[in-house]
Amino acid sequence: MIPLFTAQPSVKNMEDATSINPQSLGFTDKLKSWLSWSWTYICAVWFAMVLTMIYVLRSPLKLQDTLTSASVFLNTLTPKFYVALTGTSSLISGLILIFEWWYFRKYGTSFIEQVSVSHLRPLLGGVESSSTTGLFSSVNGEAEPRPSVSECKVWRNPLNLFRGAEYSRYTWVTGKEPLTYYDMNLSAQDHQTFFTGDTQQIKAEDTVMQKAWRERNPQARIRAAYQAIEMNHECAAAYVLLAEEEATTITEAERLFKQALRSAGKDINLLVYIKRRLAMCARKLGRIKEAVKMMRDLMKEFPLLGMLNIHENLLEALLEQQAYADVQAVLAKYDDISLPKSATICYTSALLKARAVSDKFSPEAASRRGLSTAEMNAVEAIHRAVEFNPHVPKYLLEMKSLILPPEHILKRGDSEAVAYAFFHLQHWKRAEGALNLLHCTWEGTFRIIPYPLEKGHLFYPYPGCTETADRELLPTFHEVSVYPKKELPFFILFTAGLCSFTAMLAMLTHQFPELMGVFVKAFFSTLFTPLGFFADKMESFMPSSFWHQLTRI
Repeated sequence: MIPLFTAQPSVKNMEDATSINPQSLGFTDKLKSWLSWSWTYICAVWFAMVLTMIYVLRSPLKLQDTLTSASVFLNTLTPKFYVALTGTSSLISGLILIFEWWYFRKYGTSFIEQVSVSHLRPLLGGVESSSTTGLFSSVNGEAEPRPSVSECKVWRNPLNLFRGAEYSRYTWVTGKEPLTYYDMNLSAQDHQTFFTGDTQQIKAEDTVMQKAWRERNPQARIRAAYQAIEMNHECAAAYVLLAEEEATTITEAERLFKQALRSAGKDINLLVYIKRRLAMCARKLGRIKEAVKMMRDLMKEFPLLGMLNIHENLLEALLEQQAYADVQAVLAKYDDISLPKSATICYTSALLKARAVSDKFSPEAASRRGLSTAEMNAVEAIHRAVEFNPHVPKYLLEMKSLILPPEHILKRGDSEAVAYAFFHLQHWKRAEGALNLLHCTWEGTFRIIPYPLEKGHLFYPYPGCTETADRELLPTFHEVSVYPKKELPFFILFTAGLCSFTAMLAMLTHQFPELMGVFVKAFFSTLFTPLGFFADKMESFMPSSFWHQLTRI
Protein backbone atom coordinates (compact mmCIF):
# COMPACT_ATOMS: atom_id res chain seq x y z
CA MET A 1 0.00 0.00 0.00
CA ILE A 2 1.25 3.47 -0.79
CA PRO A 3 1.30 5.39 2.49
CA LEU A 4 -0.36 8.74 3.01
CA PHE A 5 2.69 10.04 4.82
CA THR A 6 6.29 9.43 3.83
CA ALA A 7 9.08 9.46 6.36
CA GLN A 8 11.45 12.34 5.88
CA PRO A 9 15.26 11.89 6.06
CA SER A 10 16.88 13.01 9.28
CA VAL A 11 19.01 16.13 9.47
CA LYS A 12 22.13 14.05 10.09
CA ASN A 13 21.54 11.98 6.95
CA MET A 14 20.95 15.13 4.94
CA GLU A 15 24.20 16.61 6.23
CA ASP A 16 26.07 13.41 5.39
CA ALA A 17 24.56 13.40 1.90
CA THR A 18 25.60 16.99 1.28
CA SER A 19 29.10 16.71 2.74
CA ILE A 20 30.61 15.07 -0.40
CA ASN A 21 33.39 17.01 -2.05
CA PRO A 22 31.80 18.87 -5.00
CA GLN A 23 35.15 19.01 -6.85
CA SER A 24 35.40 15.20 -6.94
CA LEU A 25 31.80 14.97 -8.17
CA GLY A 26 32.50 17.57 -10.85
CA PHE A 27 35.59 15.73 -12.12
CA THR A 28 33.71 12.41 -12.23
CA ASP A 29 30.77 13.95 -14.09
CA LYS A 30 33.12 15.62 -16.58
CA LEU A 31 34.97 12.34 -17.16
CA LYS A 32 31.70 10.46 -17.74
CA SER A 33 30.40 13.13 -20.11
CA TRP A 34 33.69 13.17 -22.04
CA LEU A 35 33.65 9.38 -22.42
CA SER A 36 30.02 9.45 -23.58
CA TRP A 37 30.80 12.23 -26.06
CA SER A 38 33.92 10.53 -27.43
CA TRP A 39 32.34 7.09 -27.73
CA THR A 40 30.46 7.97 -30.91
CA TYR A 41 33.53 9.41 -32.63
CA ILE A 42 35.74 6.49 -31.58
CA CYS A 43 33.24 4.06 -33.09
CA ALA A 44 33.11 6.09 -36.31
CA VAL A 45 36.94 6.15 -36.62
CA TRP A 46 37.13 2.44 -35.91
CA PHE A 47 34.49 1.69 -38.54
CA ALA A 48 36.32 3.79 -41.13
CA MET A 49 39.60 2.00 -40.37
CA VAL A 50 37.94 -1.41 -40.79
CA LEU A 51 36.53 -0.40 -44.18
CA THR A 52 39.92 0.90 -45.27
CA MET A 53 41.68 -2.33 -44.25
CA ILE A 54 39.09 -4.43 -46.07
CA TYR A 55 39.64 -2.39 -49.21
CA VAL A 56 43.43 -2.61 -48.94
CA LEU A 57 43.37 -6.36 -48.36
CA ARG A 58 40.83 -7.08 -51.07
CA SER A 59 43.43 -8.89 -53.23
CA PRO A 60 44.89 -11.23 -50.54
CA LEU A 61 41.39 -11.97 -49.25
CA LYS A 62 40.14 -12.55 -52.82
CA LEU A 63 37.15 -10.31 -52.22
CA GLN A 64 36.71 -9.64 -55.94
CA ASP A 65 36.43 -13.37 -56.70
CA THR A 66 34.03 -13.82 -53.81
CA LEU A 67 31.81 -10.99 -55.04
CA THR A 68 31.88 -12.41 -58.57
CA SER A 69 30.85 -15.86 -57.33
CA ALA A 70 28.11 -14.34 -55.22
CA SER A 71 26.75 -12.33 -58.15
CA VAL A 72 26.75 -15.45 -60.35
CA PHE A 73 24.89 -17.36 -57.65
CA LEU A 74 22.31 -14.60 -57.22
CA ASN A 75 21.75 -14.42 -60.98
CA THR A 76 20.87 -18.13 -61.01
CA LEU A 77 18.08 -17.61 -58.48
CA THR A 78 14.56 -17.49 -59.87
CA PRO A 79 12.06 -14.68 -59.15
CA LYS A 80 10.12 -17.11 -56.93
CA PHE A 81 12.99 -17.03 -54.45
CA TYR A 82 12.82 -13.25 -54.18
CA VAL A 83 9.03 -13.40 -53.83
CA ALA A 84 9.42 -15.86 -50.97
CA LEU A 85 12.19 -13.76 -49.39
CA THR A 86 10.27 -10.49 -49.45
CA GLY A 87 7.03 -12.22 -48.44
CA THR A 88 8.69 -13.82 -45.42
CA SER A 89 10.23 -10.47 -44.45
CA SER A 90 6.82 -8.84 -44.70
CA LEU A 91 5.24 -11.58 -42.55
CA ILE A 92 7.90 -11.34 -39.83
CA SER A 93 7.79 -7.54 -39.72
CA GLY A 94 3.97 -7.71 -39.60
CA LEU A 95 4.08 -10.01 -36.58
CA ILE A 96 6.55 -7.67 -34.87
CA LEU A 97 4.24 -4.75 -35.69
CA ILE A 98 1.23 -6.52 -34.14
CA PHE A 99 3.18 -7.34 -30.95
CA GLU A 100 4.58 -3.78 -30.70
CA TRP A 101 1.10 -2.29 -31.14
CA TRP A 102 -0.40 -4.60 -28.49
CA TYR A 103 2.44 -3.82 -26.06
CA PHE A 104 2.06 -0.08 -26.66
CA ARG A 105 -1.70 -0.20 -26.06
CA LYS A 106 -1.27 -2.22 -22.87
CA TYR A 107 1.81 -0.60 -21.31
CA GLY A 108 2.11 2.73 -23.12
CA THR A 109 5.63 2.16 -24.47
CA SER A 110 7.52 0.28 -27.17
CA PHE A 111 8.93 -3.11 -26.18
CA ILE A 112 11.97 -2.76 -28.45
CA GLU A 113 12.61 0.77 -27.20
CA GLN A 114 12.25 -0.33 -23.57
CA VAL A 115 14.71 -3.20 -24.01
CA SER A 116 17.14 -0.95 -25.86
CA VAL A 117 17.05 1.72 -23.15
CA SER A 118 17.27 -0.80 -20.30
CA HIS A 119 20.08 -3.01 -21.64
CA LEU A 120 21.90 -1.33 -24.50
CA ARG A 121 22.00 2.31 -23.43
CA PRO A 122 24.18 1.73 -20.33
CA LEU A 123 26.65 -0.24 -22.50
CA LEU A 124 26.89 2.68 -24.92
CA GLY A 125 27.62 5.18 -22.15
CA GLY A 126 24.11 6.71 -22.04
CA VAL A 127 22.70 8.48 -19.03
CA GLU A 128 19.53 7.71 -17.16
CA SER A 129 16.48 9.29 -18.71
CA SER A 130 15.02 10.00 -15.29
CA SER A 131 17.57 12.65 -14.54
CA THR A 132 16.05 15.93 -13.60
CA THR A 133 19.13 18.01 -14.31
CA GLY A 134 18.19 20.98 -16.40
CA LEU A 135 14.50 20.85 -15.58
CA PHE A 136 14.72 22.75 -12.32
CA SER A 137 17.72 25.05 -12.12
CA SER A 138 18.61 27.73 -9.67
CA VAL A 139 19.81 31.18 -10.55
CA ASN A 140 23.47 30.16 -10.48
CA GLY A 141 22.84 27.26 -12.83
CA GLU A 142 23.05 24.45 -10.28
CA ALA A 143 20.36 21.80 -10.43
CA GLU A 144 17.78 21.82 -7.68
CA PRO A 145 15.84 18.75 -6.58
CA ARG A 146 12.41 18.47 -8.10
CA PRO A 147 9.66 19.18 -5.57
CA SER A 148 7.85 16.21 -4.14
CA VAL A 149 4.44 16.17 -5.79
CA SER A 150 1.70 14.75 -3.59
CA GLU A 151 -0.45 13.95 -6.64
CA CYS A 152 1.73 10.90 -7.34
CA LYS A 153 0.32 9.05 -4.32
CA VAL A 154 -2.69 6.75 -4.38
CA TRP A 155 -5.52 7.98 -2.16
CA ARG A 156 -8.64 6.33 -0.81
CA ASN A 157 -11.67 7.40 -2.86
CA PRO A 158 -13.78 9.52 -0.45
CA LEU A 159 -17.01 8.46 -2.19
CA ASN A 160 -16.19 4.81 -2.86
CA LEU A 161 -19.20 2.58 -3.40
CA PHE A 162 -20.36 -0.41 -1.37
CA ARG A 163 -19.08 -3.73 -2.65
CA GLY A 164 -22.13 -5.84 -1.88
CA ALA A 165 -24.86 -3.31 -2.64
CA GLU A 166 -23.29 -1.66 -5.70
CA TYR A 167 -20.12 -3.25 -7.13
CA SER A 168 -21.43 -6.83 -6.84
CA ARG A 169 -24.76 -5.92 -8.43
CA TYR A 170 -22.87 -4.53 -11.41
CA THR A 171 -20.98 -7.83 -11.71
CA TRP A 172 -24.23 -9.82 -11.54
CA VAL A 173 -25.77 -7.79 -14.37
CA THR A 174 -22.79 -7.38 -16.72
CA GLY A 175 -20.48 -10.24 -15.78
CA LYS A 176 -17.57 -7.78 -15.54
CA GLU A 177 -15.41 -7.12 -12.51
CA PRO A 178 -15.40 -3.36 -11.79
CA LEU A 179 -12.51 -3.57 -9.31
CA THR A 180 -8.96 -4.69 -10.00
CA TYR A 181 -7.06 -7.00 -7.68
CA TYR A 182 -4.53 -4.23 -7.05
CA ASP A 183 -7.30 -1.87 -5.94
CA MET A 184 -8.91 -4.46 -3.66
CA ASN A 185 -5.53 -5.37 -2.20
CA LEU A 186 -4.97 -1.73 -1.27
CA SER A 187 -8.38 -1.67 0.43
CA ALA A 188 -7.55 -4.84 2.36
CA GLN A 189 -4.34 -3.26 3.62
CA ASP A 190 -6.26 -0.08 4.53
CA HIS A 191 -8.83 -2.01 6.55
CA GLN A 192 -6.23 -4.20 8.21
CA THR A 193 -4.26 -1.14 9.31
CA PHE A 194 -7.29 0.98 10.16
CA PHE A 195 -9.16 -1.59 12.27
CA THR A 196 -6.27 -3.37 14.00
CA GLY A 197 -6.48 -1.20 17.08
CA ASP A 198 -4.03 -1.61 19.96
CA THR A 199 -1.63 -4.43 19.05
CA GLN A 200 -0.78 -4.88 22.74
CA GLN A 201 -4.36 -5.91 23.56
CA ILE A 202 -5.28 -7.85 20.43
CA LYS A 203 -8.12 -10.33 20.89
CA ALA A 204 -8.93 -13.63 19.21
CA GLU A 205 -11.66 -12.07 17.05
CA ASP A 206 -9.22 -9.35 15.97
CA THR A 207 -6.83 -12.03 14.72
CA VAL A 208 -9.64 -13.61 12.73
CA MET A 209 -10.56 -10.25 11.21
CA GLN A 210 -6.95 -9.53 10.25
CA LYS A 211 -6.99 -12.75 8.24
CA ALA A 212 -10.45 -11.92 6.89
CA TRP A 213 -9.30 -8.65 5.31
CA ARG A 214 -6.49 -10.54 3.55
CA GLU A 215 -8.76 -13.17 2.03
CA ARG A 216 -9.13 -12.84 -1.72
CA ASN A 217 -12.43 -14.75 -1.93
CA PRO A 218 -15.43 -12.62 -0.81
CA GLN A 219 -17.26 -15.65 0.63
CA ALA A 220 -14.20 -16.53 2.73
CA ARG A 221 -14.16 -12.99 4.12
CA ILE A 222 -17.84 -13.17 5.02
CA ARG A 223 -17.40 -16.57 6.73
CA ALA A 224 -14.49 -15.18 8.75
CA ALA A 225 -16.64 -12.20 9.83
CA TYR A 226 -19.36 -14.54 11.12
CA GLN A 227 -16.68 -16.56 12.91
CA ALA A 228 -15.48 -13.38 14.65
CA ILE A 229 -19.07 -12.51 15.66
CA GLU A 230 -19.46 -15.98 17.19
CA MET A 231 -16.36 -15.26 19.30
CA ASN A 232 -17.59 -11.81 20.28
CA HIS A 233 -21.08 -10.53 19.47
CA GLU A 234 -19.77 -6.96 19.74
CA CYS A 235 -16.99 -7.26 17.13
CA ALA A 236 -17.56 -3.98 15.27
CA ALA A 237 -15.03 -4.73 12.50
CA ALA A 238 -16.96 -7.90 11.57
CA TYR A 239 -20.22 -5.93 11.20
CA VAL A 240 -18.34 -3.39 9.02
CA LEU A 241 -17.17 -6.18 6.71
CA LEU A 242 -20.69 -7.63 6.45
CA ALA A 243 -22.13 -4.17 5.72
CA GLU A 244 -19.56 -3.59 3.00
CA GLU A 245 -19.65 -6.98 1.30
CA GLU A 246 -22.66 -9.12 2.25
CA ALA A 247 -25.42 -6.50 2.30
CA THR A 248 -27.09 -6.39 -1.12
CA THR A 249 -29.01 -3.15 -0.47
CA ILE A 250 -28.10 0.19 1.04
CA THR A 251 -30.84 -0.23 3.66
CA GLU A 252 -29.34 -3.52 4.81
CA ALA A 253 -25.85 -2.00 4.84
CA GLU A 254 -27.14 0.89 6.98
CA ARG A 255 -28.63 -1.55 9.50
CA LEU A 256 -25.33 -3.40 9.85
CA PHE A 257 -23.37 -0.16 10.20
CA LYS A 258 -25.68 0.95 13.02
CA GLN A 259 -25.02 -2.39 14.72
CA ALA A 260 -21.28 -1.78 14.26
CA LEU A 261 -21.62 1.72 15.72
CA ARG A 262 -23.20 0.33 18.88
CA SER A 263 -20.26 -2.06 19.25
CA ALA A 264 -17.47 0.33 18.31
CA GLY A 265 -16.84 1.68 21.80
CA LYS A 266 -14.15 4.37 21.89
CA ASP A 267 -12.13 3.21 18.88
CA ILE A 268 -11.71 6.48 16.96
CA ASN A 269 -10.82 4.80 13.66
CA LEU A 270 -13.94 2.66 13.75
CA LEU A 271 -16.15 5.55 14.85
CA VAL A 272 -14.98 7.84 12.03
CA TYR A 273 -15.29 5.13 9.38
CA ILE A 274 -18.73 3.94 10.49
CA LYS A 275 -20.23 7.43 10.90
CA ARG A 276 -18.96 8.44 7.48
CA ARG A 277 -20.48 5.35 5.85
CA LEU A 278 -23.76 5.95 7.68
CA ALA A 279 -23.81 9.49 6.30
CA MET A 280 -23.20 8.08 2.82
CA CYS A 281 -26.06 5.61 3.32
CA ALA A 282 -28.37 8.48 4.25
CA ARG A 283 -27.24 10.39 1.15
CA LYS A 284 -27.90 7.41 -1.13
CA LEU A 285 -31.33 6.84 0.44
CA GLY A 286 -32.36 10.45 -0.23
CA ARG A 287 -32.11 11.80 3.31
CA ILE A 288 -29.85 14.66 2.25
CA LYS A 289 -30.35 16.96 5.26
CA GLU A 290 -29.56 14.13 7.64
CA ALA A 291 -26.45 13.23 5.65
CA VAL A 292 -25.22 16.85 5.64
CA LYS A 293 -25.73 17.14 9.42
CA MET A 294 -23.87 13.89 10.07
CA MET A 295 -20.93 15.01 7.91
CA ARG A 296 -20.74 18.42 9.56
CA ASP A 297 -20.86 16.85 13.03
CA LEU A 298 -18.14 14.39 12.05
CA MET A 299 -15.88 17.20 10.80
CA LYS A 300 -16.42 19.17 14.02
CA GLU A 301 -15.83 16.14 16.23
CA PHE A 302 -12.61 15.12 14.48
CA PRO A 303 -11.14 18.30 12.92
CA LEU A 304 -7.63 16.85 12.61
CA LEU A 305 -8.71 14.09 10.21
CA GLY A 306 -8.76 16.34 7.15
CA MET A 307 -6.65 13.79 5.25
CA LEU A 308 -9.78 11.60 5.02
CA ASN A 309 -11.34 14.27 2.75
CA ILE A 310 -14.76 14.15 4.43
CA HIS A 311 -15.36 17.64 3.05
CA GLU A 312 -15.62 16.12 -0.44
CA ASN A 313 -18.58 14.03 0.73
CA LEU A 314 -20.08 17.19 2.20
CA LEU A 315 -19.60 19.16 -1.04
CA GLU A 316 -21.39 16.51 -3.09
CA ALA A 317 -24.33 16.38 -0.65
CA LEU A 318 -24.62 20.19 -0.57
CA LEU A 319 -24.62 20.31 -4.38
CA GLU A 320 -27.47 17.78 -4.36
CA GLN A 321 -29.30 20.14 -1.99
CA GLN A 322 -28.46 23.02 -4.37
CA ALA A 323 -27.16 24.88 -1.31
CA TYR A 324 -24.61 26.80 -3.36
CA ALA A 325 -23.89 29.36 -0.63
CA ASP A 326 -22.91 26.56 1.74
CA VAL A 327 -20.79 25.01 -1.00
CA GLN A 328 -18.96 28.31 -1.42
CA ALA A 329 -18.37 28.47 2.34
CA VAL A 330 -16.79 24.99 2.34
CA LEU A 331 -14.63 25.91 -0.66
CA ALA A 332 -13.47 29.09 1.08
CA LYS A 333 -12.02 26.89 3.82
CA TYR A 334 -10.52 24.06 1.77
CA ASP A 335 -9.63 25.71 -1.56
CA ASP A 336 -6.53 27.25 -0.02
CA ILE A 337 -3.09 27.50 -1.58
CA SER A 338 -1.53 25.72 1.41
CA LEU A 339 -3.88 22.71 1.20
CA PRO A 340 -3.71 19.83 -1.28
CA LYS A 341 -6.06 20.14 -4.22
CA SER A 342 -8.36 17.61 -5.83
CA ALA A 343 -10.62 17.42 -8.85
CA THR A 344 -13.63 17.91 -6.55
CA ILE A 345 -12.23 21.17 -5.18
CA CYS A 346 -11.11 22.62 -8.53
CA TYR A 347 -14.12 21.59 -10.62
CA THR A 348 -16.68 22.53 -7.95
CA SER A 349 -15.12 25.99 -7.80
CA ALA A 350 -15.34 26.19 -11.60
CA LEU A 351 -18.98 25.01 -11.50
CA LEU A 352 -20.02 27.76 -9.10
CA LYS A 353 -18.40 30.47 -11.22
CA ALA A 354 -19.74 28.99 -14.45
CA ARG A 355 -23.24 28.72 -13.02
CA ALA A 356 -23.32 32.50 -12.43
CA VAL A 357 -22.90 33.30 -16.15
CA SER A 358 -23.62 30.11 -18.11
CA ASP A 359 -27.38 30.58 -18.49
CA LYS A 360 -26.83 33.67 -20.68
CA PHE A 361 -23.49 32.73 -22.24
CA SER A 362 -23.23 32.65 -26.02
CA PRO A 363 -19.99 32.02 -27.91
CA GLU A 364 -21.09 34.26 -30.79
CA ALA A 365 -21.99 37.15 -28.49
CA ALA A 366 -18.79 36.71 -26.48
CA SER A 367 -16.66 36.83 -29.67
CA ARG A 368 -18.35 40.10 -30.70
CA ARG A 369 -18.32 42.01 -27.42
CA GLY A 370 -15.60 40.17 -25.52
CA LEU A 371 -15.87 38.45 -22.14
CA SER A 372 -17.25 40.23 -19.12
CA THR A 373 -15.41 40.11 -15.78
CA ALA A 374 -17.66 37.35 -14.43
CA GLU A 375 -17.28 35.32 -17.64
CA MET A 376 -13.52 35.79 -17.54
CA ASN A 377 -13.46 34.53 -13.95
CA ALA A 378 -15.49 31.49 -14.95
CA VAL A 379 -13.19 30.70 -17.89
CA GLU A 380 -10.09 31.08 -15.72
CA ALA A 381 -11.61 28.72 -13.13
CA ILE A 382 -12.30 26.15 -15.86
CA HIS A 383 -8.73 26.49 -17.15
CA ARG A 384 -7.44 26.01 -13.61
CA ALA A 385 -9.52 22.86 -13.12
CA VAL A 386 -8.53 21.41 -16.50
CA GLU A 387 -4.85 22.01 -15.79
CA PHE A 388 -5.18 20.13 -12.51
CA ASN A 389 -6.97 17.16 -14.11
CA PRO A 390 -7.29 17.26 -17.92
CA HIS A 391 -9.22 13.96 -18.08
CA VAL A 392 -12.44 15.19 -16.44
CA PRO A 393 -14.03 17.25 -19.29
CA LYS A 394 -14.38 14.27 -21.64
CA TYR A 395 -16.47 12.47 -19.03
CA LEU A 396 -18.56 15.53 -18.14
CA LEU A 397 -19.19 16.21 -21.84
CA GLU A 398 -19.94 12.49 -22.34
CA MET A 399 -17.21 12.13 -24.93
CA LYS A 400 -16.07 9.03 -23.01
CA SER A 401 -18.27 6.45 -21.32
CA LEU A 402 -18.28 6.31 -17.53
CA ILE A 403 -17.59 3.22 -15.43
CA LEU A 404 -17.97 2.58 -11.73
CA PRO A 405 -15.28 4.48 -9.82
CA PRO A 406 -12.45 2.52 -8.16
CA GLU A 407 -11.92 2.34 -4.40
CA HIS A 408 -8.62 4.22 -4.76
CA ILE A 409 -7.76 7.13 -7.00
CA LEU A 410 -4.66 8.89 -8.23
CA LYS A 411 -4.94 12.65 -8.03
CA ARG A 412 -4.73 14.31 -11.48
CA GLY A 413 -5.18 10.88 -13.06
CA ASP A 414 -7.92 9.17 -15.04
CA SER A 415 -9.09 7.28 -11.96
CA GLU A 416 -9.83 10.56 -10.15
CA ALA A 417 -11.62 11.88 -13.25
CA VAL A 418 -13.86 8.80 -13.37
CA ALA A 419 -14.66 9.11 -9.65
CA TYR A 420 -15.46 12.83 -9.89
CA ALA A 421 -17.60 12.64 -13.03
CA PHE A 422 -19.52 9.61 -11.73
CA PHE A 423 -20.91 11.62 -8.80
CA HIS A 424 -20.85 15.20 -10.13
CA LEU A 425 -22.06 14.93 -13.73
CA GLN A 426 -25.65 15.39 -12.54
CA HIS A 427 -24.71 18.64 -10.78
CA TRP A 428 -23.16 20.07 -13.95
CA LYS A 429 -26.25 19.10 -15.94
CA ARG A 430 -28.45 20.82 -13.37
CA ALA A 431 -26.67 24.16 -13.88
CA GLU A 432 -28.13 25.51 -17.13
CA GLY A 433 -25.46 26.18 -19.75
CA ALA A 434 -22.53 25.08 -17.55
CA LEU A 435 -21.61 22.17 -19.80
CA ASN A 436 -21.90 24.41 -22.86
CA LEU A 437 -19.44 26.88 -21.31
CA LEU A 438 -17.12 24.00 -20.43
CA HIS A 439 -17.37 22.66 -23.99
CA CYS A 440 -16.44 26.04 -25.47
CA THR A 441 -13.49 26.82 -23.21
CA TRP A 442 -11.79 23.71 -21.77
CA GLU A 443 -9.44 23.04 -24.69
CA GLY A 444 -8.03 26.56 -24.42
CA THR A 445 -6.20 25.40 -21.28
CA PHE A 446 -3.60 23.56 -23.34
CA ARG A 447 -2.55 26.79 -25.07
CA ILE A 448 -1.68 28.26 -21.66
CA ILE A 449 0.38 25.36 -20.29
CA PRO A 450 4.03 25.68 -21.35
CA TYR A 451 5.41 23.06 -23.70
CA PRO A 452 7.35 20.92 -23.06
CA LEU A 453 5.48 20.09 -19.87
CA GLU A 454 8.45 20.41 -17.50
CA LYS A 455 6.84 23.64 -16.29
CA GLY A 456 3.30 24.05 -15.06
CA HIS A 457 1.15 27.16 -15.14
CA LEU A 458 -0.80 27.17 -11.87
CA PHE A 459 0.26 23.78 -10.50
CA TYR A 460 3.31 21.58 -10.54
CA PRO A 461 4.10 19.97 -13.91
CA TYR A 462 1.75 17.13 -14.76
CA PRO A 463 3.24 13.97 -13.17
CA GLY A 464 4.43 11.17 -15.40
CA CYS A 465 3.30 8.44 -13.00
CA THR A 466 -0.44 8.66 -13.68
CA GLU A 467 -0.77 6.30 -16.64
CA THR A 468 0.95 3.34 -14.98
CA ALA A 469 -0.99 3.70 -11.72
CA ASP A 470 -4.32 4.24 -13.50
CA ARG A 471 -3.84 1.04 -15.50
CA GLU A 472 -3.49 -0.80 -12.18
CA LEU A 473 -6.50 0.89 -10.58
CA LEU A 474 -8.98 0.77 -13.48
CA PRO A 475 -10.42 -2.42 -15.04
CA THR A 476 -9.02 -3.73 -18.30
CA PHE A 477 -12.25 -3.11 -20.26
CA HIS A 478 -11.86 0.63 -19.66
CA GLU A 479 -9.70 2.62 -22.08
CA VAL A 480 -7.39 4.65 -19.85
CA SER A 481 -7.16 8.33 -20.75
CA VAL A 482 -3.54 9.43 -21.25
CA TYR A 483 -2.20 12.95 -20.98
CA PRO A 484 -0.24 14.27 -22.74
CA LYS A 485 -1.24 12.24 -25.77
CA LYS A 486 1.63 9.93 -26.63
CA GLU A 487 2.93 9.75 -30.15
CA LEU A 488 3.47 6.36 -31.73
CA PRO A 489 6.97 5.04 -30.96
CA PHE A 490 9.54 5.02 -33.74
CA PHE A 491 9.74 1.23 -33.90
CA ILE A 492 6.01 0.88 -34.56
CA LEU A 493 6.27 3.29 -37.48
CA PHE A 494 9.47 1.59 -38.68
CA THR A 495 8.00 -1.94 -38.60
CA ALA A 496 4.82 -0.68 -40.28
CA GLY A 497 6.86 0.88 -43.08
CA LEU A 498 9.07 -2.21 -43.39
CA CYS A 499 6.07 -4.53 -43.54
CA SER A 500 4.36 -2.41 -46.21
CA PHE A 501 7.54 -1.98 -48.26
CA THR A 502 8.47 -5.68 -48.30
CA ALA A 503 4.88 -6.68 -49.08
CA MET A 504 4.89 -4.26 -52.03
CA LEU A 505 8.22 -5.69 -53.25
CA ALA A 506 6.86 -9.25 -53.04
CA MET A 507 3.79 -8.31 -55.06
CA LEU A 508 5.75 -6.40 -57.73
CA THR A 509 8.36 -9.18 -58.05
CA HIS A 510 5.59 -11.74 -58.50
CA GLN A 511 3.76 -9.67 -61.12
CA PHE A 512 6.75 -8.15 -63.00
CA PRO A 513 9.84 -10.34 -62.42
CA GLU A 514 11.94 -9.12 -65.38
CA LEU A 515 11.23 -5.43 -64.79
CA MET A 516 12.07 -5.77 -61.08
CA GLY A 517 15.35 -7.51 -61.98
CA VAL A 518 16.36 -4.57 -64.17
CA PHE A 519 15.33 -2.13 -61.46
CA VAL A 520 17.33 -3.92 -58.75
CA LYS A 521 20.49 -4.02 -60.91
CA ALA A 522 20.16 -0.32 -61.70
CA PHE A 523 19.55 0.46 -58.02
CA PHE A 524 22.65 -1.37 -56.78
CA SER A 525 24.87 0.01 -59.54
CA THR A 526 23.76 3.51 -58.59
CA LEU A 527 24.26 2.71 -54.89
CA PHE A 528 27.86 1.51 -55.35
CA THR A 529 28.89 4.27 -57.77
CA PRO A 530 30.06 6.64 -54.95
CA LEU A 531 32.11 3.82 -53.43
CA GLY A 532 33.83 3.16 -56.75
CA PHE A 533 34.51 6.85 -57.20
CA PHE A 534 35.98 7.03 -53.67
CA ALA A 535 38.20 3.96 -54.34
CA ASP A 536 39.54 5.46 -57.56
CA LYS A 537 40.40 8.71 -55.80
CA MET A 538 42.23 6.82 -53.05
CA GLU A 539 44.31 4.87 -55.59
CA SER A 540 45.21 8.04 -57.46
CA PHE A 541 46.06 9.89 -54.23
CA MET A 542 48.23 7.18 -52.62
CA PRO A 543 51.39 5.94 -54.43
CA SER A 544 51.19 2.37 -55.74
CA SER A 545 54.28 1.34 -53.76
CA PHE A 546 52.48 2.21 -50.51
CA TRP A 547 49.56 -0.08 -51.33
CA HIS A 548 51.99 -2.83 -52.34
CA GLN A 549 53.97 -2.64 -49.09
CA LEU A 550 50.77 -2.46 -47.01
CA THR A 551 49.41 -5.52 -48.83
CA ARG A 552 52.60 -7.44 -48.12
CA ILE A 553 52.35 -6.56 -44.42
